[in-house]
Amino acid sequence: MSASGSQGSLQRIGQAVANWSERWVPSPFLFAIILTLIAYVTAIVLTPDGPFQNILNWYEGFWVLLEFAMQMVLILVTGYAVADSRQVSGLLNRIASIPNNGSQAAALVAAVAMGAGYFHWGVGLIVGAIFAVFVARAGLERGMKFHYPLLCACGYTSQVIWHVGPSTSAGLLSATEGHPFEDIIGVVPLSESVFTVYAFGLALLVFLTVVPLMYLLAPEEGQAIGIDEYAPELLDEGADGRTTADERAATDGGTEAGRMPADRLDDSRLVAYLVGTGMLVYVVQHFATAGIGEALDLNVFNFTFIALGLFLYGTPMAYMGAIRGATESAAGIILQFPFYAGILGIIENSGLSELMAGFLLDIATPTTFPVLAWILGGIMNFFVPSGGGEWGIIGGIVGETAVELGVAPGKAIIAYGTGDMWTNMFQPFWAIPLLGITKVRARDILGYTLIVMIVLTPVFAVGLYFLPY
Repeated sequence: MSASGSQGSLQRIGQAVANWSERWVPSPFLFAIILTLIAYVTAIVLTPDGPFQNILNWYEGFWVLLEFAMQMVLILVTGYAVADSRQVSGLLNRIASIPNNGSQAAALVAAVAMGAGYFHWGVGLIVGAIFAVFVARAGLERGMKFHYPLLCACGYTSQVIWHVGPSTSAGLLSATEGHPFEDIIGVVPLSESVFTVYAFGLALLVFLTVVPLMYLLAPEEGQAIGIDEYAPELLDEGADGRTTADERAATDGGTEAGRMPADRLDDSRLVAYLVGTGMLVYVVQHFATAGIGEALDLNVFNFTFIALGLFLYGTPMAYMGAIRGATESAAGIILQFPFYAGILGIIENSGLSELMAGFLLDIATPTTFPVLAWILGGIMNFFVPSGGGEWGIIGGIVGETAVELGVAPGKAIIAYGTGDMWTNMFQPFWAIPLLGITKVRARDILGYTLIVMIVLTPVFAVGLYFLPY
């Protein structure tokens, strides 16, 4: 079959799956409710806990991830602010004019999203969303129509590479002293998890698979549905939609001479740079003492991005405005995280997690363990779509099994994390911020990302089994 014939077949498959997704895929919040009911009924059937006890299990778990949820919200909003800064968004806007057809546009959005997502899942998610809009808009301005739902799906591919990069939540959690499984696997620095040949190899396999796949999935221009039909309101917005301190003062009718001292402090570059410098002094000292592989954890990650945001925006008020704008994209996380924590409570407190993990890991050998841990991570991600939250449930079992089999804990973390990011392509939870930015629905993109998940299945299986650690 010719290359054009293969592309045509993939285009038809992509459109068919997209049509199915649009008809049947529920909203992310309803998805969480459905999964809650599935976990509840499954726990009643497979464990000794009855209906009332599993309601207690659900409530007991409902609030247990508040600290971690706040860390995840901070990763998202601080990453959003960096991605939406004039410096970063301006660069993205210039790159957006490169593609000359829909296939090139899809491949470029996927490449940029995954490149950013590898280094920071929050930045990757927001960069992918913003870049999808920029590319669609730039194409339309040059008289070309790129298939907008596919571009948005390409923007979401940042979530299929992040867990083998430095913002890995399970890896960062395991690299933090005092983590829940320290007695089992010890403190595992990133130099033993994501900064290994094993993780680098998996990241490369993802990139080399997904970019060509999205290129081939792009429909012909005559079949494409552009941003003007899906989200015409985005065509009227500026590059970043922000107001500078000077513009804000002019709009408010104020002058520099008439402004209050508090206003001047709010818009003081000196304040922002002093605070940012102090934060970076700590970060540099911290990494110089421990090294990046050992020193990077969730708190340090967020601390660094807050400092970076202060420098990018230049004043406390401008940065606060960026964070305020980013907070809307975190609304789904704020509401849905407790529901997924409730599922965690059912699975963990009823003993269902031990049954699930035990079923797969009891048959594991040192060579098959990574593949089985990947499958387990993928299944768990549907019910608890949080890399750190899932690891909090099954990390002890996975870690203990790895130690017993002689598998390095860092390798176990990567194998589990690969499963987590694999099923992100059909678990819509982390798509919520992207949906808010791009103005599409989950059902518009999940048909395409489901194809990504299916195509990556043999890639991950072979990579986890054969790649050296």
